[in-house]
Amino acid sequence: MRSHEAGVLHAEGYGGPPLYLPHPTDVMELLPQLWPRTVGRDDEGRITVGGVDVVSLAAEHGTAAYLLDEEDFRSRAAEFRSVFSSAFEPLGGADVYYAGKAFLCTAVARWVDEEGLHLDVCTGGELAVARRAGFPGERIGFHGNNKSTEELRAALSHGVGRVVVDSFQEIERIATVAAELGVVAPVMVRVTVGVEAHTHEFIATGHEDQKFGFSLTGGTALEAATRILARPDVFDLRGLHSHIGSQIFDTAGFETAAHRLVGLHAEIANALGRHCPEIDLGGGFGIAYTSQHTPLPVARLANEMADIVARELKAVGNGDTPQVPRVSVEPGRAIVGPSTFTLYEVGTVKDVELGDGHSRSYVSVDGGMSDNARPALYEADYSCTLANRSSDAEPRLSRVVGRHCESGDIVVLDEYLPADLVPGDLVAVPGTGAYCRSLSSQYNHTPRPPVVAVRGGRSRVLVRRETIEDLLALDVADA
Repeated sequence: MRSHEAGVLHAEGYGGPPLYLPHPTDVMELLPQLWPRTVGRDDEGRITVGGVDVVSLAAEHGTAAYLLDEEDFRSRAAEFRSVFSSAFEPLGGADVYYAGKAFLCTAVARWVDEEGLHLDVCTGGELAVARRAGFPGERIGFHGNNKSTEELRAALSHGVGRVVVDSFQEIERIATVAAELGVVAPVMVRVTVGVEAHTHEFIATGHEDQKFGFSLTGGTALEAATRILARPDVFDLRGLHSHIGSQIFDTAGFETAAHRLVGLHAEIANALGRHCPEIDLGGGFGIAYTSQHTPLPVARLANEMADIVARELKAVGNGDTPQVPRVSVEPGRAIVGPSTFTLYEVGTVKDVELGDGHSRSYVSVDGGMSDNARPALYEADYSCTLANRSSDAEPRLSRVVGRHCESGDIVVLDEYLPADLVPGDLVAVPGTGAYCRSLSSQYNHTPRPPVVAVRGGRSRVLVRRETIEDLLALDVADA
């Protein structure tokens, strides 16, 4: 189900805007929780980011384009590292792994390294980016529910600090590769802790009926640890890992996950004689895509999670001070998501009659589901605004749609835009740093947009725009 009922895709009658979207008093207002930290408007109403206006950026880099505020990204990364380190200091400290699946390129991997974070990758391709960036292997974690032998060989050869084990078959696969290379593989057991995160079912990963990890209630997590500990020649069991889902706005789910993970940690210590030095509580921290979302401040998130872990450790220690594992978390969306917005050019504006005197403005832009699959995939909601000029026109309830041959190609389901919007105007959609470029496609043979970093009055391309030649390069014409 969508998070609101009124602005449904194919409504039986017009229900009006969603409840979270009141008629604006200022259609040009930028809600700060939605936008990168250096974003504002200049005297002509143009959005600026990193000291550069979007009209200039569009002229230089074209549209559609992902515009990444480098200062925003770095400050969020540094904040996570500092705040979690401070909150968990009484418990032995914490490591922050940037979840590369949200968005990764060579420059971003370097930023993550420079800001003192670790890096989580989940494919050989993401690992290749990390290696290209010179990211230290010992600060890389390698995820994935079906890692190939080649990927495992590359990870262990690079000296990754942890491989998160996801199946019994993978235990054997890692053992074979480690023996071949003559190394001891540092591993963590991915535990399915049985937590139902309050999020879309496709991004909830802690409940039992899904593909990731070893079941806690079914006993396979303990069995995985037992098998790993039986092979000290090829395995170093570093600890336990869990991840309960994505786009989560409170710590209730983490409390249950920590309770069960710490309990298993103690069981392994008592029954198997191994005190694992690490516990990973995963990521999934939510961000604001629209005014309906209220993410926790990072400091509150860190302090609440530290309190949770401290209580659980004290409980299993029966009041004594137990051996304390080092805790790690894996924010991705929470760092890169708000740092980026997508800039589009309007191609057509079409008023559609809905009956009973109601109509809706359909605004078509030069992108869509190929550069942001999340609305079609997760029914995700977004906001947007006129970006290239000021306007005193009345707000008009609009739907921003893409250029692809799909009726579900929707960028923003419901938003108020100025009634004088015309072809050639620029529209900006905030919160597109996470999973938009990562999930992008070449649907309808549409070249993917560039990723452009902006900082200190200058812009530079991090990932160049695809070309028609790129699209044709893999097409074997004489086959």
